Amino acid sequence: MPHSISRRTALAALSAGTTVAPLLSSSAAADGSAQPAAAAQTSGQCVLFPQAVEGPYYFDPKLVRADIREGRPGADLKLTLKLIDAADCTPIANARIDVWHADAGGVYSGYARQGDDRSVSTEGQHYLRGTQMTAADGSVTFQTILPGWYPGRTPHIHVKAFLDQTEMVTGQVYFPDEFTKRIYASREPYSARPTPDQTNATDGLFQDGQRDGGGIVLTASEEASTLVAALLISVDRSGKAAAKQGGLFATLKRMLGF
Repeated sequence: MPHSISRRTALAALSAGTTVAPLLSSSAAADGSAQPAAAAQTSGQCVLFPQAVEGPYYFDPKLVRADIREGRPGADLKLTLKLIDAADCTPIANARIDVWHADAGGVYSGYARQGDDRSVSTEGQHYLRGTQMTAADGSVTFQTILPGWYPGRTPHIHVKAFLDQTEMVTGQVYFPDEFTKRIYASREPYSARPTPDQTNATDGLFQDGQRDGGGIVLTASEEASTLVAALLISVDRSGKAAAKQGGLFATLKRMLGF
């Protein structure tokens, strides 16, 4: 079936395993302008995901859980992801989805040499990481916090979907710049360092994705004291878009460490 391809709302998926399965999605525009919410996405409207690197901070803590906060300070975030098949836009049930991201101070769990001065170590910790299996409607919901920023990167969340034993897709998803700017300025602990040194407009990985279709921006809003973000992820399991990897390894060299 034909796909509606938007060059404002696409990102890339890179396999870390044997088979690349490109992602497709619908979201808010990079500048925060209104777009259909993930929950309102109608059947058949699939938008091609180009490619994104996994980054250096992934590991599998083997923690199947919806609440990944582990008491980390920050603004509570309800993150809903829905996985569908691009062939007919039907939900994909029982697929594994991993998410991981930095805390409010821009520090990931499980690694040394982090923080603005690279002096922070969180080795042995597992916060803000988790795994869930998609429900019958293809969805998972994580209870987390809004990620902070760290030098060289705009705020983002990493997503990895395991479709079966041989296929997986990897992407990075972003927030509208105005959304994070408002939260960082008004809420602790973000207000201690409220201004990222990169925005979506200047982040190298986001912009590299834009050359192939665009960085993918979550639909995000505030509901009382909780933040809500959502994304519909459509997977082209045919592998036809896997050839769209031009420039990827140049990106890895250019953005080494991110």
